[in-house]
Amino acid sequence: MMQIDSVIQHAEQHCKQRGVRLTTKRKQVLSSLVQSNKALSAYELTDYCKQLFDQSIPAMSVYRILDFLETEHLVHKLSLANKYVACAHICCSHSHGVPQFLICGKCSKVKEISIAASTINELKQNAEQAGFTLVSQQLEMNCLCEDCIQQAA
Repeated sequence: MMQIDSVIQHAEQHCKQRGVRLTTKRKQVLSSLVQSNKALSAYELTDYCKQLFDQSIPAMSVYRILDFLETEHLVHKLSLANKYVACAHICCSHSHGVPQFLICGKCSKVKEISIAASTINELKQNAEQAGFTLVSQQLEMNCLCEDCIQQAA
């Protein structure tokens, strides 16, 4: 699990280098995503921030903050779940492969893993042969996590 202070420190450095600010509310939304350890919608984030920081952030503000954090590559939007998750590589200084997200359909826990660019290239070629163009390289897979499988057993 990511350390909140370390994540926020790296995120602030990242934003400073890019000439943008990581405001208090942006930090709160990012911290909430990291602490939740699962994908959250904007409305769930509103509730989570209220619980964690005793601050009301309107849903529209949360959406704007999420857009900012996504633009800065600090969070990922998961289209499959229509939720957001903190980037697992905020604290890394090296580059990674193409992100792939394993999403538990039951509890919304998300695991970000990397796959080789060659795999994406093969998928892209297969799509083109079928008459389609790959718009996004981000892959999201509907899964069940070990905890939910154990509970079902």
